[in-house]
Amino acid sequence: MEAILYFGVSLIAVLLIMPVLIPVLHKIKFSQSEREEGLESHKIKTGTPTMGGLIFIVVPVILAIAINPSILQDVKMITILVAYVGYGLIGFIDDFIIVVQKNNNGLPPRIKFLLQAALAICLYLIYKSYGDNTLWIPILHMDINIGFFFFLLVFLMFTAESNAVNLTDGLDGLCAGTVLIALIPFAAFAYQDNQMNLFYFILAVAGSLIGYLRFNIHPAKIFMGDTGSLALGGLLAAIALVLRKEILLVIIGGLFLMETLSVTIQVLSFKTRGKRVFRMAPLHHHFEMGGMKETKVVWMFYGISVVLAILGYVIGVI
Repeated sequence: MEAILYFGVSLIAVLLIMPVLIPVLHKIKFSQSEREEGLESHKIKTGTPTMGGLIFIVVPVILAIAINPSILQDVKMITILVAYVGYGLIGFIDDFIIVVQKNNNGLPPRIKFLLQAALAICLYLIYKSYGDNTLWIPILHMDINIGFFFFLLVFLMFTAESNAVNLTDGLDGLCAGTVLIALIPFAAFAYQDNQMNLFYFILAVAGSLIGYLRFNIHPAKIFMGDTGSLALGGLLAAIALVLRKEILLVIIGGLFLMETLSVTIQVLSFKTRGKRVFRMAPLHHHFEMGGMKETKVVWMFYGISVVLAILGYVIGVI
């Protein structure tokens, strides 16, 4: 019953709020501008309201605290909430600068990374109040103490995952849909570990993402902005950390890794050889440039995400 409450209320709340929020964002001109070097087919998206990620951050957080205020005394949930809201706040600042300046510059990359890095360190310190430096190895079901390297792992998880999910937010419905799929195995792990506060919170986020997708699928009426994508990346990293499924994040979130690698390979290849490996990076644009429709790329990536989610879950339980 509680599961239905968290999921259902979050879903309905977003479905009711969005039709009111979108015209407001239009009116105050909180909209996105497509880059000049971007795909021609994406130029029509200029003027679409952004920062929609605020909704699927605020609704689940307020709902979870309203139903069960004791989660604020659960240090594991504090880890989750600080990551989700904290990375969302960094994204919000970036988005706000973009809409005010009417360009796509936002926060200087160095400042943005420093904020992400500082938050990652804070989250590690919160985790250390109840966790240790052991890494759980799936299949073998072993715990290995990796000492200082665990800090480096946590640092990399938060900075890399938040940026990886951010890179995936380039097509209508792509980011929200793939994150939603990735949350399913983590919800199952939380339930199996009897971490019910986390289980219910994941359901609340899932409900809000489905509500958001109603307005974000092609043709999108609103975008999540960095507010949403950084928050979702931070959330996935935090969930993996709290559940001690750090290694499985690489598999379950494998699509985000693929997107990041495509950008890394493209940049390195162009700088060292003067040639591009992909038609355009991130990877989803490579398929678009090859003539595949945006919606087909999204559904293909959904399929890949489902396979990776199932694979990650199976590896986690065998």
